[in-house]
Amino acid sequence: MEISALQKARAAYQPKLPQALKGPVVAVEGAPTQSVGNQEEIKAMFPNTYGMPVITFKAGEAKPLQPFNVGIILSGGQAPGGHNVISGLYDGVKSLNPNSKLYGFLMGPGGLVDHKYVEFTDEFIDSYRNTGGFDIIGSGRTKLEEVSQFESGIQILRKLDIKALVIIGGDDSNTNACVLAEYYAAKNYGVQVIGCPKTIDGDLKNEQIETSFGFDTACKTYSELIGNIQRDCNSARKYWHFIKLMGRSASHIALECALQTQPNACLISEEVEQKAMSLDDVVTYIAQIVADRAADGNNFGTILIPEGLIEFIPAIKKLIAELNDVLASPEAQNLGRSEQIDYVKSHIAQDNLAVFNSLPTSVARQLALDRDPHGNVQVSLIETEKLLSTMVAAKLDRWKKEGKYVGKFAAQHHFFGYEGRCAAPSNYDADYCYSLGYNASRLIANGKTGYMSVIKNTTKPAAEWIAGGVPITMMMNLERRNGKMKPVIRKALVELDGAPFKFFASARAGWAKNTSYIYPGPIQYWGPTEVCDQCTKTLALEQAK
Repeated sequence: MEISALQKARAAYQPKLPQALKGPVVAVEGAPTQSVGNQEEIKAMFPNTYGMPVITFKAGEAKPLQPFNVGIILSGGQAPGGHNVISGLYDGVKSLNPNSKLYGFLMGPGGLVDHKYVEFTDEFIDSYRNTGGFDIIGSGRTKLEEVSQFESGIQILRKLDIKALVIIGGDDSNTNACVLAEYYAAKNYGVQVIGCPKTIDGDLKNEQIETSFGFDTACKTYSELIGNIQRDCNSARKYWHFIKLMGRSASHIALECALQTQPNACLISEEVEQKAMSLDDVVTYIAQIVADRAADGNNFGTILIPEGLIEFIPAIKKLIAELNDVLASPEAQNLGRSEQIDYVKSHIAQDNLAVFNSLPTSVARQLALDRDPHGNVQVSLIETEKLLSTMVAAKLDRWKKEGKYVGKFAAQHHFFGYEGRCAAPSNYDADYCYSLGYNASRLIANGKTGYMSVIKNTTKPAAEWIAGGVPITMMMNLERRNGKMKPVIRKALVELDGAPFKFFASARAGWAKNTSYIYPGPIQYWGPTEVCDQCTKTLALEQAK
């Protein structure tokens, strides 16, 4: 297969490892843990994997290990660095015993259920090192939650003599990993399950997980594009660019890209919710920035909009919550699409009905009908950037008639999502992901199950990174999904009292008035460390580095 010059050069890159993983390790156990919420309920649901200690690896003595086989699954949406998790796991497993084998299940969790797999070899792995995408085995969104799926999975795991299964995914996928680990432990099937934290959205993080892999690369990719647009914007000086960024449940991507590029405005969904802003409040905020810049003769600018913004506007969030419950009923699910709209209107509260009827028809239909496999509104289908620019234009027209606005307004629209999910990983993600995979092999060798592979202290040079594992149950609570309370990993939202947001809030007024654009440029793979190996600004601010 023909490859580019960059691919050839990147194939030779050797990811850096924490010093603690460069030889034999010993697991140091911390205190017993508990879930972040609903402790008694979660403990009752996961009696075999609840309360386990946090693990930290330190240098130890070499111990001979018998060959052991491992399976791996890529689950959910793509994120840069997934191939390096697999190559790190492969190298880690082989370093423990060269006769051990690694199998990849094809197209996500469904490959486990349907017994579709491939065995990795040196040649196979080498062609995917340091590359983006999940195309090595493909990914899928099949949810592992039925006993029949677990039992089908154990059949192929036994056939291949697989000792442990590694699931690479986000919060929902790792919740499934936890459920599977508990089931296999309860049945004494002898199969370990380990998770790896993946999502470009950045919302799988906590005190133990500093960042999810892929976030760094995706934000750098989007920031390059935003910088390019800002350069064009400052050259033509006639357009307002409304840029929607991926990130359904949290605004981490929007915030990080704002820190990297300094746009004229960036909406943070969590702040919109905290301030109980209405849709009109959001529109007025943007329109005022446009008007103020126009008064200075600047009829151009850039606005960053998180993908999930509409879900955080309190009135719409309340509407969506009731829609989820109504549409989860068997009666609603047996209706046609047009019938569902009528059903919704006749089964929601009057205040929610008023909000529903106030929305543009296209947005209302998307809120009422389109759901992802987890029962969530598919907010990426809602053209929030166009909705906001249209409403801003209408408000500015009214202000012009009232003498409050003297400029010209023309909008351009962008949605950056898929552009970043399969980008070639930055040095940070290449190193981080390889370490996560290599570390997972050590968790397996130490007999752990129900753990997530974690690498910490990543604002330091890679040699100083800390390797270990955290019980997945430690991150769980109960949330309402598809009309039922279910155990899930709690999503990490932007903390409004955190250092990254506080820095942004202190600077945004100046960015709104002035043209303070920064142009990050493309990801740099070779050159000075301060250019090539830097972590996100979010992580640096969080750790005050």
